[in-house]
Amino acid sequence: MGKLALAAKITHVPSMCLSELPGPRQGTRQDAIAGHIEIGRRCRELGVDTIVVFDTHWLVNANYHVNCAPHFAGTYTSNELPHFISNLPFEIPGNPQLGQLLARVCNEQGVETLAHDATTLNPEYGTLVPMRYMNPDRHFRAISVSALCTVHYLADSARLGWAMRKAVEDHYDGTVAFLASGSLSHRFAQNGLAPEYAFRIWSPFLEKLDEQVVRMWQAAEWKAFCEMLPEYASKGHGEGFMHDTAMLLGALGWSDYDAPVEIVTPYFGASGTGQINAIFPVTPQSGAAVPKPVASSAQGYQAFGRL
Repeated sequence: MGKLALAAKITHVPSMCLSELPGPRQGTRQDAIAGHIEIGRRCRELGVDTIVVFDTHWLVNANYHVNCAPHFAGTYTSNELPHFISNLPFEIPGNPQLGQLLARVCNEQGVETLAHDATTLNPEYGTLVPMRYMNPDRHFRAISVSALCTVHYLADSARLGWAMRKAVEDHYDGTVAFLASGSLSHRFAQNGLAPEYAFRIWSPFLEKLDEQVVRMWQAAEWKAFCEMLPEYASKGHGEGFMHDTAMLLGALGWSDYDAPVEIVTPYFGASGTGQINAIFPVTPQSGAAVPKPVASSAQGYQAFGRL
């Protein structure tokens, strides 16, 4: 019935907002902003009505959660970086029907998920920043999915992504985009060194590791990447333990996925972290390679690690 039309791994660095303001940082993140605008343009071209964001700034300590309120509006200041994002106005239409549907199918597929439509909970900046540039005229509805998962298995996050695509294609009357909103390596510069690392990666090891991963993505080496993802998430300081990436790849077929990514904004450093905007072409997938729900801690550690 429905269609997953676009999938992407995106940055949400708060310096994009700082880049709008007069001062020494003005214009310095225009490449990342332009990447968001381009992804938004493609979503419009493809007829997308709702953008589902796997948000690595929404921390949860149990279950998976879907924020699908009918409407989001307010003023946001980051509690992590209030000197970067301060008093940011936002207004985004939501999609309760799709949010409830996503949660229902995830539960049917063995991944416990809760949808929240009657809620005062607003999205985190992993959703608000991309919506600022992709959706300034509120053309798209948006749903936020928790992807900073502290006690979750990557196998379950991959299955959640697969189930959400199944929900869209089997039951939804519309067209959807999935965005994994999070960095590659996410080791912030040590306190006091942030200005020095504003446009750099924290260490040569992390920079080379990220660059190798981007090369693998461009070469469609998905089987190898899926095998290394738990260790990469841990040793590479992956943002949100890379649950957003597992969700995205689960939706695309996991290790059976066979398409090379398209780089929209080339890899760049921000406050020590590694960032990118990359489109993952949506191809048919059977779900055969998607991990089964984790049944025991031993299975989880061996197959995907408990991160």
